[in-house]
Amino acid sequence: MAVSRAILLRVADGELPETIRITRPPAMVAFGRQDVASANYLEGVKAARANGFEAIERLAGGRAAVFHEQTLAIAHARPDEDPQAHIYPRFEEASAWIERSLKRLGVDARVGEVEGEYCPGGYSVNARGEKKLAGIGQKLIKRGGHLGGVLVVENGARVRGVLVPVYQALGLEWNPSTAGAVADEAPGTTLDDAEQALIAELEQLYDLEEAPLDSETVAMARRLAPEHRAP
Repeated sequence: MAVSRAILLRVADGELPETIRITRPPAMVAFGRQDVASANYLEGVKAARANGFEAIERLAGGRAAVFHEQTLAIAHARPDEDPQAHIYPRFEEASAWIERSLKRLGVDARVGEVEGEYCPGGYSVNARGEKKLAGIGQKLIKRGGHLGGVLVVENGARVRGVLVPVYQALGLEWNPSTAGAVADEAPGTTLDDAEQALIAELEQLYDLEEAPLDSETVAMARRLAPEHRAP
């Protein structure tokens, strides 16, 4: 999370070009600003850690979302002199990109909120209108915008297993049956398959250039990391 923030800050300052990252995160529950402001926040943090997930505070708003070793995390930072004006085009582009990627894998993917889903959003990507597979959110700063998301590729049960106690602790209602995984819809799909599909569809939108994570960004992220670790 701190790396994503560091990239956003450096992109907004003109030190880095527009940057997209697709990563394989460890197990963590990412709490949104509404969660952090909740009177039950610390109870939610305890519930996450009691179930083997680190608790962090994410860049975007919304409610608690889950990352684990069978998910893919997406982070897109771009320079923008008027980021507020481009919120919806960014949402539309990203959700359509994920939708096309999942269709490439054989999933009946659709954009839209599933009733009762966790961290609900109009630009979630679902299967058959019934199972949430991916969620996205945004963070805006001066001269820059960040769009982050998570795609659950395998082991949807692990998402449900941690979110049930976390959402109960936060006092939030949701329907656990709405949380799915790509491999449930397209059996045999792996992280590699999903990542390759995302990149293949991304190449239809952008001229991509692979680049290493530079030392300045890593150093900044290490300084920022404590600000994203939950109490």
